[in-house]
Amino acid sequence: MASLIPLLTEYEKDHISERQALPEWYLGLSDAEMDARIAGARRTLGNRLVILGHHYQRDEVIRFADYTGDSFRLAGQVASRPDADYIVFCGVHFMAESADVLSAPHQQVILPDLAAGCSMADMAEPDQLETCWEELTQMGITPQLGSGQAPRLGSGQAGVVPVTYINSAASIKAFVGEHGGTVCTSSNAAATLTWAFTRAPRLRSGQGGKILFLPDQHLGRNTAFKMGIPLDEMVGWDPNEIFGGLTPDEVKSARMILWKGHCSVHERFTAAQIATVRKQHPGIRVIVHPEVPWDVVQAADDSGSTEYIIKTITGSPAGSVWAVGTEVHLVNRLAREVAPERTVISLDQFGCLCSTMFRVSPNHLLWILEELVAGRVHNRIVVPDEQKHWTRVALDRMLSIK
Repeated sequence: MASLIPLLTEYEKDHISERQALPEWYLGLSDAEMDARIAGARRTLGNRLVILGHHYQRDEVIRFADYTGDSFRLAGQVASRPDADYIVFCGVHFMAESADVLSAPHQQVILPDLAAGCSMADMAEPDQLETCWEELTQMGITPQLGSGQAPRLGSGQAGVVPVTYINSAASIKAFVGEHGGTVCTSSNAAATLTWAFTRAPRLRSGQGGKILFLPDQHLGRNTAFKMGIPLDEMVGWDPNEIFGGLTPDEVKSARMILWKGHCSVHERFTAAQIATVRKQHPGIRVIVHPEVPWDVVQAADDSGSTEYIIKTITGSPAGSVWAVGTEVHLVNRLAREVAPERTVISLDQFGCLCSTMFRVSPNHLLWILEELVAGRVHNRIVVPDEQKHWTRVALDRMLSIK
C-alpha cells in the first residue's frame, strides 16, 4: 500500500495537462523547484493570502496550507482572516462555494483546479430537490414553507425540515435555507438533527415531524441510528424514481427521509474488511468515518468525523493499534504523526483515495499563486447573488448549532 501513492503521483504528473490546461512552463517541474517557488509566492503575497487545506489533500499541497481541517473547521476559519484579499481553497468546488458565501465582500475565493469536484455533491441536483419537495407535498408530508416563513400545515400533513450535508452545491444549500433548514457536517450532524427535530412540525395526532436529509444517506442513517432512531423509521428517497420509489404510507411512517447519495470513497469500506483486519491484527481497534455504510459502523469500534478520528487516535494509549476507514492521505499522514508510539493502518489494503481531491496538484497551486503575484486572478469561485442570501442563512444556522 505504501507504494500506491507514489505510483499515482507519477501517473498524475504524466497526465496533468489532460485536465484543466496549464501553461506549458508549469509542466515537468521538479518537486524541489515547485516547493521553492510556491514558498516564494506566499512570501510575496504575505497577509493578502490565506490557503485552506482539507485533510484529504496530498502532502505536497497541504504542507502550504495556513489552516487544515475538515469541512466544518475550514468553514469556521474563513472569517478568521479578514485582512486577506485571496482565499485559495485546496479542496473541492462545494467547499470553495461555501467559502465565497462566508467571506467578506472584498475577498476572492480561488480553487486551484476547477476539475476538483465531488461525486456526492453531484448526486443532488436543484431540479431533483424541487421535484422531491413537490412530491412530498402531494403525499401530504411537506409543509408549505416560503421565504423563511413558519410552516403552514394542511389537514393530515406532517412537517419536514430539510438538512443538507455540506457536501452539496450552493444551489442545494440555498433551497434548504429558504425552506427552514440548515447545513451539517460530519462533526455536527447529531446536533443538527436534534436542532431540526425540534423545528419539524407535528400533527395533532402526535405523528412526529420528519427530516429530509441529503445527499449522503449513510451519514444520515448512521447519525440517526446512533441517536436512537430505529432503521424501520428511515426510508431511502431515490431522486431518479417517481415519488422517490416510495409509497405515501412508507414516507408517513418515517422520521428520516434519506436521499440516495453516497461518497464513492467511503462506500468502498466493508464489514468483511473489518473481520479480516481483526484476524490479521488481534486486539486492533477499528474507527471509521460515518459516511461508510451502516453495517460497517456497526462492525467497527468507533466512528466519527475526520477531526474526531484524529483526536481519538492521538489521544489513545501508547502501543495502540488502529485500522482507519477513511481517505488514505489522512490515514497515512496520521500514521506518520503518531508513530512510533501508536500504529495506524488503512482498513482498505489498497487505500481509499479521493480522486477529485487528488486533482489539486502543486503545479496548479504554483500557477494560481504566481498569477496572483502578477495581479491576475484565475479560477475564482462566485456564488450567484440569487443563491447567496439563503445559502448564507443555511450556513450561519450550521455554525450556530452547538
